[in-house]
Amino acid sequence: MSKQAIQRERKVFWRDISKLGIGVVALFFLNVLAQNYFFRIDLTEENRYSLSSATKGMLENLAQPVEVTVYLEGELPPEFQRLQRSVEETLDDFQAYTGGNLRYRFVDPLTAVSAEQRNSFFFTLDSMGIEITRVFDEEDGSRIQRLIVPGAVIRSGGRERAVMLLKGDKGASALQQLNQSVEGVEYELASAIQGVTADRRKQVAIMRGHGELPSAEMGSLIDALSQTYDVYELFLPQSEEIAPVDAVIIAKPLQPFSREDQYKLDQYIMRGGKALFFLDALGVDMDSLGSDGAFAFPLDVGLDDMLFRYGVRINPTLVQDIESGQYPIVVGNMGDQPQIRLLPWPFFPLVNKYPPHPMVRNLDAVYLRFVNSMDTIAATGVTKTPLAFTSQYSRVLSTPIVVDLDELRQAPQPERYQAGPQAIAYLLEGMFTSVFRNRILPTGLNTKDFRDESVPTKLLVVSDGDLVRNELDPQNNRPLPLGFDPFTERTFANQDFVLNALAYLVDENGLIRARSKEVRLRPLDQIKVKAQATRWQLINLLLPLIFIGLFGLVKFYIRRRRYTHF
Repeated sequence: MSKQAIQRERKVFWRDISKLGIGVVALFFLNVLAQNYFFRIDLTEENRYSLSSATKGMLENLAQPVEVTVYLEGELPPEFQRLQRSVEETLDDFQAYTGGNLRYRFVDPLTAVSAEQRNSFFFTLDSMGIEITRVFDEEDGSRIQRLIVPGAVIRSGGRERAVMLLKGDKGASALQQLNQSVEGVEYELASAIQGVTADRRKQVAIMRGHGELPSAEMGSLIDALSQTYDVYELFLPQSEEIAPVDAVIIAKPLQPFSREDQYKLDQYIMRGGKALFFLDALGVDMDSLGSDGAFAFPLDVGLDDMLFRYGVRINPTLVQDIESGQYPIVVGNMGDQPQIRLLPWPFFPLVNKYPPHPMVRNLDAVYLRFVNSMDTIAATGVTKTPLAFTSQYSRVLSTPIVVDLDELRQAPQPERYQAGPQAIAYLLEGMFTSVFRNRILPTGLNTKDFRDESVPTKLLVVSDGDLVRNELDPQNNRPLPLGFDPFTERTFANQDFVLNALAYLVDENGLIRARSKEVRLRPLDQIKVKAQATRWQLINLLLPLIFIGLFGLVKFYIRRRRYTHF
């Protein structure tokens, strides 16, 4: 070999070594940068793979390990596989921000050793709030039933919380409901993680002293609240003032608030307290309806002036809706046995019309009983957001109103239901004016720190006190799930509505805004798919092979041109 050839080989050798060294150094610095300056890029139109800033902040501040066990595993239909992938991708995103404090695993719950153990495990999950879903699938020309557990359990520091991953509007199609569940994965998981890792649990007081719903009829809600908040009862007439709790719930009072109690509640709100009002303007008792029906009587609990000053009014009316729940009634006799049928009862509206607000986005229907209409009043500095509406086939009845079960036997006449959607819940946000401004203050209370205007705060006002009332099991007198209709055996979203509302009111970090995430459905045209299936199968099969062949020919030609002179 000539001297020039040897020098040329050495030159090429050192050039390659230099390139290798530069590559190693560059890779090292890129690794250092990646560890210290973490970032992700989401190129999807709706930011599908981006977490909200509140979620990121909560994950970055995790001070203790979190373990997530997901039971959405096993042989799943394609639509549930999409939900499974979304859960896995979301947990992967969570891990990227927790600094190693989050671990997760997927477990197939159908792999229990025996049917008895599996059933016992399913019972445990059901008691935690994870419902077992049964779906039918086609396999080898036969129809089979599959059991799916769309839930997860999150544990940290001795606490645990169950998460139901299959949510959404049950009135929508199965595909839409699953898409709504995908949209809600981030919030459901993030809120549960926050619940089991929070250093300080927020406090919620249930108001007592004015004939509010008894504890048994709020048992389901209290149990649900206790998973996240410290809940206790506040007997207002015996208190000097409302302690600085994070929120108070006023649930269907039947007796008037005294001026002293009004002052305590008003000043609590002026100091920035959050309140959830579930009120009735008219009193109706289904158990007291006789053969001739009964009048709906006015129910004044002394809060009308306060709410009027805050910007909303509950009217002494009743709203009927064609889209309603059902009630049993005797329609005839067969021999000596009465024949009972479930018939639509327009006084029990099923509310399933919501604005695009994170509190109620993708929420299932809410079950109401004897709801009143609402109006807004001009209130400077207060933003009023309607949160739920009856259907367009509604009507408003003004007093005097006779509630008669005989109406059940008559088919609703749509031409009489032309009042349009009626708002039944309002979110009030801003700085409120005290109802005691320019008025004589009550005596016997410490009024030296009186405030006539509030700091920024939030209120929820719902014109149905029964929204938070659960039925009781007639066999053991225990609370049934909130929103459960014993006649149709369907559970509505009353509990989710209250929990979402409370989370929005008391969560300063705004974690609930993660419910605003939107994942758009882009379904294929099934007619075109069927007509053009063969063409696209051939394109997908042959086109990659053709490109690989062309690439090989071009590379061969270039190498031949490059090395021909040797």
